[in-house]
Amino acid sequence: MRFAIEEINNSTELLPGVSLGYKMYDTCSSIARSVRVALAMSNDNEVVFDTSEASCTKPAQVQAIIGETSSSPCMAIAAVIGPFHVPQISPYATCACLSDKSKYPSFLRTIPSDYYQSRALAQLVKHFGWTWVGAIRSNNDYGNNGMATFTQTAQQLGICLEYSVAFFRTDPSNKIQKIIDVIKHSTSKVIVAFLSFLDLDVLVHKLSISNMTGYQWVGSEGWIFDPQIAHMDKSHILDGAIGLSIPKAYVRGMKEFIMDVTPLSSQSNSLLIEFWETLFNCKFNQSNSSTDNLKQCSGHENLAGMQHSFTYMSLTPIFNNVYKGVYAVAHALHKILDCNKTCNYKVKLDPFTILQGLKNITFETKEGDEVYFNRDGDPPAKYEIINWQPTENGVVDFVTVGLYDASLPADKQLSLKNKTFIWAQNSTQVPVSICSEKCSSGTRKVLQKGKPVCCYECIRCADGEISNTTDSVTCVQCPPEFWSNDRRDVCVKKKAEFLSYEEMIGALLTAAPMCGACMTAIVAFIFFTYRKTPIVRANNSELSFLLLFSLTLCFLCSLTFMGQPSKWSCMLRHTAFGITFVLCMSCVLAKTVVVLMAFRASLPGSNVMKWFGPTQQRLSVLAFTLIQVVICVLWLTISPPFPFKNLKVVKDRIILECALGSAVGFWAVLGYIGFLALLCFILAFLARKLPDNFNEAKFITFSMLIFCAVWITFIPAYVSSPGKFSVAVEIFAILASSFGLLICIFIPKCYIILLKPEKNTKKNMI
Repeated sequence: MRFAIEEINNSTELLPGVSLGYKMYDTCSSIARSVRVALAMSNDNEVVFDTSEASCTKPAQVQAIIGETSSSPCMAIAAVIGPFHVPQISPYATCACLSDKSKYPSFLRTIPSDYYQSRALAQLVKHFGWTWVGAIRSNNDYGNNGMATFTQTAQQLGICLEYSVAFFRTDPSNKIQKIIDVIKHSTSKVIVAFLSFLDLDVLVHKLSISNMTGYQWVGSEGWIFDPQIAHMDKSHILDGAIGLSIPKAYVRGMKEFIMDVTPLSSQSNSLLIEFWETLFNCKFNQSNSSTDNLKQCSGHENLAGMQHSFTYMSLTPIFNNVYKGVYAVAHALHKILDCNKTCNYKVKLDPFTILQGLKNITFETKEGDEVYFNRDGDPPAKYEIINWQPTENGVVDFVTVGLYDASLPADKQLSLKNKTFIWAQNSTQVPVSICSEKCSSGTRKVLQKGKPVCCYECIRCADGEISNTTDSVTCVQCPPEFWSNDRRDVCVKKKAEFLSYEEMIGALLTAAPMCGACMTAIVAFIFFTYRKTPIVRANNSELSFLLLFSLTLCFLCSLTFMGQPSKWSCMLRHTAFGITFVLCMSCVLAKTVVVLMAFRASLPGSNVMKWFGPTQQRLSVLAFTLIQVVICVLWLTISPPFPFKNLKVVKDRIILECALGSAVGFWAVLGYIGFLALLCFILAFLARKLPDNFNEAKFITFSMLIFCAVWITFIPAYVSSPGKFSVAVEIFAILASSFGLLICIFIPKCYIILLKPEKNTKKNMI
């Protein structure tokens, strides 16, 4: 501060003809003492004897206060002097709470708020993938407020705190030991320490006793760049630590000024004398009664040769903040006094005017640093990322490995240099600190009850769902025509399923109708060969051949149900099946009626057969068949069957089938066939006991019984069968009923024709 004031007073450009004066106090880190001194300066209660400069035009009270360096004293001072509008500029108080202008209207600072530092620490932790961390903080405004912001930001970034403990350096030993025990029993390997260097000094001593090495420390600016902490860490507890520091600064002339200060030239400065005695372990003006046995201080000791944080200039960033604060006041005064070559001395100065001037200034230091205060009284937030890298001689090297600039876009605020990091225990591998292992692709995270969100289980995605990223919280449903693979990380196209000729069941269902058609052709050949025999002629050979033809079509129409459905195959299979079966039923019905009419015609005086001769039989078959043709035409016209991809029956496959289009049309076709079959069954049942040696009505009854049984059981089986098996059930019903008709009606006749020719006579038939 003295360096800055002397530099300003010697300047001809800034405040020409005006000299800045100052008062300097040591508050001894006491909040009460800080408040008392601030009030005294604000009210000018201190008696000052100054006869050397009678022309001094010093105002009645101080115009600005530079300090304090801790957040808690600053809060107390700012709360007290705020109503007086005395500007207070702190070089090192970082608590975000001080940005609240409703509570601290006159507070300004030249160090960024912990709001930005806490967020930067959270982003740093997230960058290295540490989601399970512990937290230790100083139990004061600095630590508590800083850690609160860190915790809030960490939760937003998916970082969990296994523990968060607070202590103060004056706490009893057993309380600090409890914190050691918490760390010892934790599973996290990263510790975020929002501590002042004084508090960390106490903690490191306790950690050294317990040999608590191997933890990765993440530090705030309160200790991360302090060489004294590194020097005292004999057990290498903090080796590899990483954290945020105020950017390094260089101010020309400052080091030389500090090195040139001697107590002999400032005998009135008791603080400097005390510092000198402590630094060189000597004593000024020793009395004879002194028992310290210290050497006599000469005042000419070599300050440059001492190894101390002052001579190392490691505190230059803090010095620079003080330097900026003094210059900010000077620039505000320069503007208020309307200085050019001279200043307007008639302007009445008061703290409120200077406070308003400070809020509106923007200037550059001689090193090119831009200085200004935002509406919260804070400067731009910029930090260096520091990594503790031990050297061979045991000295810690503070290596700058990155930068954080809060003024940049969110994705560019944190930037790391391409440098080698040293982590805990001199490792070059980034430590791992997670509660649960990452969930691989094909799984999703499921939270464990009563545990933080970072502790979870990995559950395999359900069928039809995938996750193709690690740590996925949800599984994505595959599109309707796709299904998940075995690893549940890719959606693959579902296999199309239909009743094909290549598979076993398809081959069997293809062979069966071919066999049925061949059997029907053989029967037709036998009937044609023996067409003039009584048994063929007695059974109405014309209807028999028409029935055999329709049975052949029935067998062959089942083949239309095979293969991949298409628009034409879907329309053909149902209509062909409906028409051929009605043709078959019409022939059977005509044969049944012929049997009944033949019996009636054999009665004396009966003339029934003339009403149901060959012409009437053909017309009846044609009429019954035309009705089915009309039903089918209406069905195909209004809402025909069409190929359909069924995605619901079997989840992992696409069932290619024929949708009915109009269900009414389908059941009308089936119902009409059923009606004819039932009518045939009733008529045949009535004629089963006619006194014939060879009663065809009995075999028609059996065939209709089989037909009705097959189609009655078909309905529930068809509805309940999944996928291609519903088509197989329909084919089986067609084949079963067709074989039933063929075997029951024609095989007994073939048996007599081929094996019992002696019964194939007109006499035997009568």
